[in-house]
Amino acid sequence: MSAPDAATPTAADPAGFAERLLRWFDRHGRTQLPWQRDPTPYRVWVSEVMLQQTQVATVIPYFETFMARFATLQALAAAPQDEVLHLWTGLGYYARARNLQAAARQILERHGGEFPAALDDVLSLPGIGRSTAAAILALSKGERHAILDGNVKRVLARVFGIEGDPGSAEVLGRLWRQAEACTPPQRAAAYTQAIMDLGATLCSRARPACARCPMTALCVAARAGRQAELPGRKKRARRGRREATLLIAESGTAGSRAILLERRPSPGLWGGLWAPPQFASAEEALAWCRRELGEPAQALRLEPIEHAFTHFDLTLKPLKVRCARARAVREADRLWYELGAPPKVGLPQPIRRLIGLLAASAIA
Repeated sequence: MSAPDAATPTAADPAGFAERLLRWFDRHGRTQLPWQRDPTPYRVWVSEVMLQQTQVATVIPYFETFMARFATLQALAAAPQDEVLHLWTGLGYYARARNLQAAARQILERHGGEFPAALDDVLSLPGIGRSTAAAILALSKGERHAILDGNVKRVLARVFGIEGDPGSAEVLGRLWRQAEACTPPQRAAAYTQAIMDLGATLCSRARPACARCPMTALCVAARAGRQAELPGRKKRARRGRREATLLIAESGTAGSRAILLERRPSPGLWGGLWAPPQFASAEEALAWCRRELGEPAQALRLEPIEHAFTHFDLTLKPLKVRCARARAVREADRLWYELGAPPKVGLPQPIRRLIGLLAASAIA
C-alpha cells in the first residue's frame, strides 16, 4: 500500500480550514447582497437582525424597503413603533423589530448616535447576542471576532466532528472554541461572510452538496458518511397547541368597511402588533362585544386559521359580527382599521392575510 500523498490533507486544522474557505469564497462567495454595498455598522446591524432565523432571499426585499424609509439610525429611533412594525409585517419574530428600535434609541442616548465600537458596548444593546455583535463588527469594520450562528455551528460540527447536542453548554463551549481557533487574523470580514455562505449554500441541513464543498477532503462527517448525524440533534420539548376565538367586529358600509383591532400587549405573543380581540370562547367574545360595542347584528363563524410558532401551533377561530354602533376614533390601544384605506400599523402575518380576504370581499 502506498503512502498517502503528502499534499492531500487528511484532517482539518484551523489554519487550513480558513485558507480553504477563503479560496472558495473568492470564487463562489456572495458579494452583491444589499447590505454589502456601503457596509456601515448600522446597515450591517439591521441586516444581521433580519437574518436571524430568516433566509437571505426573504430578507432582501424587507431590508431594501426598511432602509429606504429608515436610512439612518436617527430616523429609526425617531419613528413611531407602529411604522417600524408595519414594515416588519410578514418577516416574523417581531421582538426583533422592537429591540432594533429600542437599541437605536439607546445608541442615541448613550453613544451620541454613533454605533458603538467596543464589543461589550454592542452586546449591551437590546436584541444583540454574542454572535450577532461579532458579525456586525467583523463585517462592517473588518475586526477579528468569531461568530457562531446556526449555519456556522453546522459547518464546524461536521468538519471537525464535534458531537452532541449543540444547545448544551458543553458542546456549545467546544463550538465556540473551534470558531475562535478558525477565525483568521486577516480578512476577517471575508471569512465571516464565507463561513455563513458555506453553511447556507452547500453545507445545508438536508442534502448537503459535499461534492462541491471545499472541505470535503477534511470533513469528518463527509468522510464517514455522517452528515445526517452531525451536528447532533437538540432535545426538543413536545410541541404544544393553543386555541382562541378571534372576534372580527366589522362596521361601516360597503364603501367604508372597518374592523376593530387592538394592540397586543408587549412582551407577549405578537407584542406591539395589531390584531382583532382574542377570547377563550365564542361566548366570551360575544359578551365582550355586547358590553363594548353593543348588540351585534349578526354573527358568522369563519374558517379556522392555523399558524405555527416555534414551540406550539395556534388555531384561531374567527367569529365575524356586524356592529351597529358608530365607529369610535382611534384610541391608544384600539382602532378601527379601514379596509379601503388601511393605516400603517404592524400586523401578524395570518391577520394580514385575513384582512386581505376581508378587503377583497372574499368573505361575505
